[in-house]
Amino acid sequence: MLSRTADHLLWMARYIERAENAARMLDVTVQTSLIPQPIEIAEQGWRAMLGISKLQEKFDEKYDYLTPKNVLDFMVRDPNNPSSIYSCLMSARENARAVRGQLTTEVWESHNTTWLLLQDRLHDGLLEQNPSQFFEWVKYRSHLSRGVTIGTMLKDEAFYFIRLGTFLERADSTARLLDVKFYGAEENKNVNTEANTQFDFYYWTAILRSVSAFEIYRKVYRDVITPERVAELLMLRADMPRSLLASMDEVVANLKEIRNDLSSETERLAGKLHAQLQFDSIDDILEAGLHDYLTQFLEKIFELGQRISRDFLVHSTT
Repeated sequence: MLSRTADHLLWMARYIERAENAARMLDVTVQTSLIPQPIEIAEQGWRAMLGISKLQEKFDEKYDYLTPKNVLDFMVRDPNNPSSIYSCLMSARENARAVRGQLTTEVWESHNTTWLLLQDRLHDGLLEQNPSQFFEWVKYRSHLSRGVTIGTMLKDEAFYFIRLGTFLERADSTARLLDVKFYGAEENKNVNTEANTQFDFYYWTAILRSVSAFEIYRKVYRDVITPERVAELLMLRADMPRSLLASMDEVVANLKEIRNDLSSETERLAGKLHAQLQFDSIDDILEAGLHDYLTQFLEKIFELGQRISRDFLVHSTT
């Protein structure tokens, strides 16, 4: 396969997954902002949302004040923000258009229709009236794209590059969400202590719901929600679809399918990262420091993406 074609396929998948992840993180921020809490804590939640995507500086350049409306506009509809839902869905569609011949009609139409429908959704007032419903729509369109890909694409190199892009992006997003939200929980421990228990329940429930894991948590643990178990579920459970380990399962498997003469070191790096998640325990991770662990994981995921670009794709600064 031509490297440029592989590049478009991988980034098509990364952008649709990135749009879904942005919708998930915005939704959990909206939900947690509704919990009774001091104004400064609510503002920290919105700043954390920007911090997840490394966009605080870019936001501050455009807006004088941080308000929920400004953050939503910036993260949803701003064409000058490359990580906004608008920009991600546009980029997914443009990458799909560039490799139209490699996709089934259903896959192309799912991306194209999503982009066309987005224009209506951004002008019908849904985001302002019911942001959670808008975010559900974004997630639904991502689910549709992924399901149509699995259900209609030939299991060839094009398919494997699409899957690789999906799970690279998912691993990065889940790690960022965990890092920022656990840091936010630690910051909030010393504020409004009388309401901590109730706040913690809604806070961690919202985070679990943001990655479609609330029902899974109840099924696996059948007990009270604790930060340690949330971390274990979203990091080390291979049977949890959006966990770090499940994402790395897919990265390793799809790398194996597209391997070439240059990719042995890339496969080795992915294998080491995968093995670390397989054999680490949550107690050891927490004892060593969750933030440091996730920081190292994000650095390795970034390096893995760079190596994949070097081994398989055209040079990209995306």
